[in-house]
Amino acid sequence: MKGTVKVVVGVVSIAAVAVAAWTLSGKKTAEATKFLTAEVSRGTVVQSVATTGTLEALTTVKVGSQVSGIIAEIHADFNDRVKQGQVLAVLDPTPFVAAVNQTRAQLERARIQALDAEAKYKRQQALFEAKLVSEDQLETARAAYHQALAQVTELEAALERAETNYRYSVIRSPIDGVVVSRDYDVGQTVAASFQAPTLFTIAEDLTRMRLNCDVSEADIGQVKVGQLVLFNVDSYPEREFTGRVAQIRLSPKIANNVVTYPVVVEVENREGLLLPGMTAEVHIQVAKSEDTLRIPAAALRFRPEMLGLAVGTAGGGGTARPRRGEGGPPGGSWRAARGERPSVSEGGEEKLAVVYVPGDRPSDPLRAVRFRPGLTDGQYVEVKGGELAEGTRVVVGLATAQAEEAGGLAGMTRMGPPRR
Repeated sequence: MKGTVKVVVGVVSIAAVAVAAWTLSGKKTAEATKFLTAEVSRGTVVQSVATTGTLEALTTVKVGSQVSGIIAEIHADFNDRVKQGQVLAVLDPTPFVAAVNQTRAQLERARIQALDAEAKYKRQQALFEAKLVSEDQLETARAAYHQALAQVTELEAALERAETNYRYSVIRSPIDGVVVSRDYDVGQTVAASFQAPTLFTIAEDLTRMRLNCDVSEADIGQVKVGQLVLFNVDSYPEREFTGRVAQIRLSPKIANNVVTYPVVVEVENREGLLLPGMTAEVHIQVAKSEDTLRIPAAALRFRPEMLGLAVGTAGGGGTARPRRGEGGPPGGSWRAARGERPSVSEGGEEKLAVVYVPGDRPSDPLRAVRFRPGLTDGQYVEVKGGELAEGTRVVVGLATAQAEEAGGLAGMTRMGPPRR
């Protein structure tokens, strides 16, 4: 009797486990067949090259001092607007005035000596004509006279140099602009030895600025002069600024075996929001396609085989696994989703990317649909050909509670993924 009870209990337990497993399996299948889809639509796709850059003024002048001395006066400070020729600072004039007076006195004495040498030379010349002195005495007088003239010329140059140094003791602005940096205060000593020390840095015009970017060698071939540039700065994260590519410099930079090329972007700053030194997140628009078929880039990243889902053929009959290179990293879909050019097969034809559309009934498996990808902006991928048509709904992910609440593709921007 006890053995029979044990057998019955065992059979009931096995049946309960089987029912529970069947129920959970059915629930999992039902949940797995709920997909988040998006529509193939028409719109604009702009492909861009992303990089970072630093803002600076178009013209920045470092104002220094050609002479050494102690700063006696400061007439300009940070953010002051200055005019060309305006006094910025004054060095202590005492040593410069003394040098001018000393050189001027030496010049006057040299001129007197030159007059005396000239008189002696003329007297020796008259005596030589009367045959009262030798020719050697005449030549000695002539040499003394020319030496005195040379001394006068030398001291005239020394006086001009002393007066120039005196003028250099007054530091003036070479351009109209804004003082963005001041490196010295009153009482500090300026030592001008091998190079002029920088006292002030003046930006000529902050209404027009320059954005210096470094573009990798893989993307530099797509960048051209005149292309539109969109960028953001951390100070105004919701504001989008524009510029134009002005110059592509042929001076590569190599850091950690990575080669980049400097790209200069001209920017209008009439509102004065942009400041020198700001770091910008830059997107250079290298290609644009308007009124074109496009699909969300998320559809190219959906991988049903990783979820263990069955996939039907393009015609709708039977089930099949995606072939190698379709919808995964080795194929063209990942390349298109990342903004790269579609890969080319050995025969010279472009590989087709793969997306998935839901079946006609909830119980039907997904269908793989191939298309030829074009441009991408990180949010959408252009459809240049293939089996996709406008209005077709493609799978972009599983319709979980969190995905439905977030709206699926919410948070994307037209320049790419959300900023972090």
